[in-house]
Amino acid sequence: MDVNQRILTRLADELGVRPQQVSATVALLDEGSTVPFIARYRKEVTGALDDIQLRQLDERLRYLRELEERRAGVVAAIEEQGKLTPELARQLDAADTKQRLEDLYLPFKKRRRTKAQIAREAGLEPLADALLANPSLTPEHEAQAYLRPADGDIAAIEDTKAALDGAKQILMERFAEDPELIGQLRERLWQEGELSARVLDGKQQEGAKFSDYFEHDEKLAKVPSHRALAMFRGRNEGVLGLAIRLPGEEEAPVHPAQVAIARQVGVRDEGRPADKWLSEVVRWTWRVKLYTALETELLGRLREQAELTAIEVFAANLKDLLLAAPAGQKVTLAIDPGLRTGCKVAVVDATGQFVDQATIYPHAPQKQWDQALAELARLVNKHSVSLIAVGNGTASRETDKLAAELVKRMAPEQRLSKVMVSEAGASVYSASEYASRELPDLDVTVRGAVSIARRLQDPLAELVKIEPRSIGVGQYQHDVSQLKLSRSLEAVIEDCVNAVGVDLNTASSALLSRVAGLSATLAENIVAQRNAKGAFNSRKELLEVSRLGPKTFEQCAGFLRISNAENPLDASAVHPETYRLVEQIAKHQGRDVKGLIGDSATLKTLKPADFADERFGVFTVTDIIAELDKPGRDPRPEFKAAEFREGVETLKDLELGMVLEGTVTNVTHFGAFVDIGVHQDGLVHISALSERFIDDPRSVVKAGDIVHVKVMSVDIPRKRVGLSMRLDDQPEQASSEENQRPTQTHSRTANERGQRKAAQATPEPAAVGALGAALLKARQDK
Repeated sequence: MDVNQRILTRLADELGVRPQQVSATVALLDEGSTVPFIARYRKEVTGALDDIQLRQLDERLRYLRELEERRAGVVAAIEEQGKLTPELARQLDAADTKQRLEDLYLPFKKRRRTKAQIAREAGLEPLADALLANPSLTPEHEAQAYLRPADGDIAAIEDTKAALDGAKQILMERFAEDPELIGQLRERLWQEGELSARVLDGKQQEGAKFSDYFEHDEKLAKVPSHRALAMFRGRNEGVLGLAIRLPGEEEAPVHPAQVAIARQVGVRDEGRPADKWLSEVVRWTWRVKLYTALETELLGRLREQAELTAIEVFAANLKDLLLAAPAGQKVTLAIDPGLRTGCKVAVVDATGQFVDQATIYPHAPQKQWDQALAELARLVNKHSVSLIAVGNGTASRETDKLAAELVKRMAPEQRLSKVMVSEAGASVYSASEYASRELPDLDVTVRGAVSIARRLQDPLAELVKIEPRSIGVGQYQHDVSQLKLSRSLEAVIEDCVNAVGVDLNTASSALLSRVAGLSATLAENIVAQRNAKGAFNSRKELLEVSRLGPKTFEQCAGFLRISNAENPLDASAVHPETYRLVEQIAKHQGRDVKGLIGDSATLKTLKPADFADERFGVFTVTDIIAELDKPGRDPRPEFKAAEFREGVETLKDLELGMVLEGTVTNVTHFGAFVDIGVHQDGLVHISALSERFIDDPRSVVKAGDIVHVKVMSVDIPRKRVGLSMRLDDQPEQASSEENQRPTQTHSRTANERGQRKAAQATPEPAAVGALGAALLKARQDK
């Protein structure tokens, strides 16, 4: 089987699809097609693989191609040494992971001269072989025959101890390079081993934030992502020491790993003259050669898995945030709250264009409340404002009160409403190069207010301008591989943008650059042509854009919308390549295309198979009919916002048992964080998300959801709020005084784990970035 066929066969097996689907998809990817384009417009070719399957295929394809490239390099290197046996060639060909490949290659790697190589050069390999093959021989007696003076570069063997040490080094290296032995020990350590975390001497006070891990043990293979990353951060900060231990190794007379090594290499202690020496070789093989290397490797494996999980959490939350409901094209006034320097106010029109600004000082020290209301009312009347967006930063609840009073004062027919908006990342955007080009004449602080307003109108269009890692929905985002994180988040953004579609005549270059097939340069060229020649009237005009050729047009055209275009299909997700097919469908019904669009009664009578041909099959025709029924439909939900309770503005205002409305800001594997309007997100532990058992919080909530929660615990000194979505739950039976006292932290040992399962589900507060202060000790499962 050739290399390409091997890859295609394995991908088909892993994804559970037909090989033909994989080969067709790989061909499309290799010719430059994007995942959104393939998922939407090439269903016949791929057998209707969805975007998730396509992303998995693309990622695995990259890995398997790297594996095959490495396999070819390893085979060539061993062949060059003249050591490629038929059996080794078979093993290399069967290696299905990079790790297995490296295990097989280990004995043949070129490296600096080792002690074992020096011993071989001194002629000590026959001594090592003899003692291993016949433990009845007396080591010291046999070693006498190998004493020799120095000879050029070959060291002298002056006594039996030197001879036996050299023989030991030879066997140690041999044992430690046995790929089967390494594989067995690696998997045993992974499956049975425990990760042991201990505080380093003298670091108790300095590393108090990691106190939950000062004496902590748990199964290595079952350490959840957030705890693993917390412990790795503790180690990186010089507070924790991490080690991998096998259960019972301290009590056992011989380490379990040494027993496994002895069994693999045929060493048994039967009281023969060489048995003690051979047992010592085995012990040194484990302690010196294998343990440190395997521990480092497995900790790396744990970190890699933890990072992957953290990246998946970040990607899922980002997707929910990007696909949050847009308030729509309404004139919006945004207030970026502040105290001493005042609140920055910006007004944008229905298309998001900046039209006005002001600075008001309603709070201390100026306390110009009435003047602030007057200024806001002036701006609302002048620009016919429909929405007020209040940033959720410092002084947000006080500013929200101001907005509420303004809404009450305005005439009912104005239908003015207010919404609290997350301003995470707004400051990053306002200071960015893109913002300075987009809003060159505005102060940085006003740009932030503009971003808040636009984020309410259309979260997707505004958030694409911000580095995803600045949006604040990630878990340990600075501790993971930045390359993998970036690749994952870029894929999420691309999928979201193309799922919604983009208005060609109003989209920013930042949004256009996320459309399938468009680069940042092409996006800028589109905007430049739009500015120079006016709005696009047809998708075909895209071919006039500098450097935008037929292949790029094929990829991007279906995702770009033109309202009031010459051809009504340009406002839909119907791809230009199928326009003729739509015309045939309309002609078949005795209608024109415009009359067919939106005619649900007629469209529901159509049978896709009647219009399918060799190029466009049933999948494509079905999609076309659905799109004609609701052209340009937005997959995002209807807009609604949480209403924070009046008078509940800080942690001190919270009372146990209080039921509040809030917005889910972040979902992790251990629960969900909810903004209840007190400047501190509360945590709903996974055990309190539902009446039924769940193992994935995302099966119940997602970022942006509006939920009702009950206050279960409040810890003011540590800024922690415990919430429950099971509204029949009773709060912790503790006095308010106790709730305001710092709680005592306990060590988590193996014996405590069963009793404190829920508590362990919460990571170290200081290690979760912007959300760290919101973490709390989760309640015990009842």
